[in-house]
Amino acid sequence: MFEQVKLGYDVNGLEPHIDQLTIETHYGKHHAAYTKMFNELAEKAGVADKTPEEILAGLDSITDEALKKGLRNQGGGYYNHNLYFESFSPNPAKAPTGKLAEAVEKTFGSVDALIEQLSKAAIGQFGSGWSFLSVDKEGNLFVTASPNQDNPISEGTGRTPILALDVWEHAYYLKYKNLRADYVKAFWEVLDWKIVSEKYDKIVG
Repeated sequence: MFEQVKLGYDVNGLEPHIDQLTIETHYGKHHAAYTKMFNELAEKAGVADKTPEEILAGLDSITDEALKKGLRNQGGGYYNHNLYFESFSPNPAKAPTGKLAEAVEKTFGSVDALIEQLSKAAIGQFGSGWSFLSVDKEGNLFVTASPNQDNPISEGTGRTPILALDVWEHAYYLKYKNLRADYVKAFWEVLDWKIVSEKYDKIVG
């Protein structure tokens, strides 16, 4: 059974950047609903024994179009939100370290340049969606944006996201209203690069 990632901080631990009510609503209601629906659909499709990554990468093997669409949306919502919520800390590392730091320098020139590119992708995403930092098997980094609950896995890129920036309105509207750019700026104040660096290390070895 797929479970929501456990928060590594109190629901008010990211104040004032991400407020308690948003965490309670976003994590406690939206993410919980994605998790519940993903479990139900995975059972119905006979893929509950697979990992979320395997399910999202193998959507083309699902012949029932309604099930395929449901797994893409609910499974993506489950996966993306797990990645999002586990990447925060009240006392975050402000820059990547080790292999990720080297890869960022090589690909983008600096952490600030990467943040700028990811922020532009997030702010420029029309409607609901995400921006991602993902990595391929060779350790190369990519910044992309995806609509709805899609991600580089369900899009068939062969890459794995290590950072997810949620720009669905439910991620920020209670506090920031229509000021998406202000929310994106606040996101970086609580994003823990130590966690992102560990994810990179796990993939590249």
